[in-house]
Amino acid sequence: MAVRTTWNIVHSCGHEISHDLSNRPADRRAGFARWLQGRDCTDCWKAARDEDSAGKEEWLAAKRAEEQQAATEWAEQFDMPPLEGPEKALAWGERSRHQLVTTAYSALVTEGSWDEADWAALEDTIRTVTRVGWWIDQRDAEGTDLPELLDAATSDDTGTENPFR
Repeated sequence: MAVRTTWNIVHSCGHEISHDLSNRPADRRAGFARWLQGRDCTDCWKAARDEDSAGKEEWLAAKRAEEQQAATEWAEQFDMPPLEGPEKALAWGERSRHQLVTTAYSALVTEGSWDEADWAALEDTIRTVTRVGWWIDQRDAEGTDLPELLDAATSDDTGTENPFR
């Protein structure tokens, strides 16, 4: 008696498709066939994913625009210098700088033991690092690590702008 390799599956979307399950172990084919019955066929699944992808892209674009606006307003409010680097990386770098610096302020001043004078000194150092790639590279850093990260910044990471304004 031959072991069954082909299964006719009626998917949850209503389409009936013949599936060759010979690439699966024989003792797992029936279970996989049952699992397939509870899922849309490949074409319907791809169509649903593509529709969802468009909605996700719109949501992501709106979120990035909101974050970019917050980063731009923050940079103007705290007199941060413009970042230097490739044009297509500037927005990402600005968002990364904003998120890291605000997280550091919360961790060190609001929740930590730093006072405003300590923060002002660190803020002056923050202004000197203008290479967009440096901020992007630090995007996953903890806020409490910012002072050490700034100490490790090289002359390639600092801009030529007068830090004494």
